[in-house]
Amino acid sequence: MARRINIKFNFLNGMNIIGHKKLFLSFSLIITLLSIASIVAFGFHQGIDFKGGTLWQLRIAEGEPNFKEIDGFLKENLKNVGEIRLSYNQSENIFIARFGVASEAEHQEFLKAVLAKYPTANELSFESIGPSVGEKLRKNALVAIGLVLVGISLFIAFAFRKTSRPISSWKYGWVTLLTLFHDIIIPAGLLAYLGYLGKVEIDSNFVVALLVVMGFSVHDTIVIFDRIRENLLHSRGKTDFAEIINTSVNQTIARSINTSLTLILVLLALFFFGPITLKYFVLTLLVGVTTGAYSSIFVASPLLLIWQNLKKPA
Repeated sequence: MARRINIKFNFLNGMNIIGHKKLFLSFSLIITLLSIASIVAFGFHQGIDFKGGTLWQLRIAEGEPNFKEIDGFLKENLKNVGEIRLSYNQSENIFIARFGVASEAEHQEFLKAVLAKYPTANELSFESIGPSVGEKLRKNALVAIGLVLVGISLFIAFAFRKTSRPISSWKYGWVTLLTLFHDIIIPAGLLAYLGYLGKVEIDSNFVVALLVVMGFSVHDTIVIFDRIRENLLHSRGKTDFAEIINTSVNQTIARSINTSLTLILVLLALFFFGPITLKYFVLTLLVGVTTGAYSSIFVASPLLLIWQNLKKPA
């Protein structure tokens, strides 16, 4: 009969991560399924990077800008560009107009009309991307995320090639792949829901944020896996795998939490006090980093044990 491991919960001896693995994994599964449902139900509200269009930023310094007046002026004077959606960044006094693709000649006409009405207007940026370019960027973004996921998993499997007992090295790679998917699907689901509520758009910054999240998350996961590998080598098969995992996580949990918390505090400051143009980029990072810190501790390691137990005879 296999020896039953009972790791008691004690703040002095560490947390019983493995003993409560069903609770932690169930929570992650629920959030992941909700995120997938959000993406399937609402989709993504794509920005001009992916669907094509124009993003025009203006600062108008004439007293207190009247949003309705400027919105009406733009809709009246910007012809043949489709629907015009105007937003206003009050803290920086910036008007952000989004509309269809416009040529440089049309751009100059629009700017001339605005300056005639508001002489102190200052053009901050004018970006126009055609639909074909947006389609290519969208495909490249998906390919980039897919290649990073596969590349990281293969690297983990190779790095742990000398650790084949009690679980094969390639399974470390698969577990890493699952946790990375978990870490990016949750912020993606949140952005899909926010897009449904308030027309939040995803653009190339969103893809960059997901790639950063994967890099940060896999760093934490490797630290824990590496400690598991060291403890396996030291135990020489004399210690139960569940106990080794629990010990390894507790030996690295303070480092993981401190590292993640430092970044989270910086991201919170940027979210509340940073530029509004980066608000949802920072939000994606914030949710992804928090999710990654959780998954490295409470998801990745328990999954290793579950996978190892699957091969045991009943």
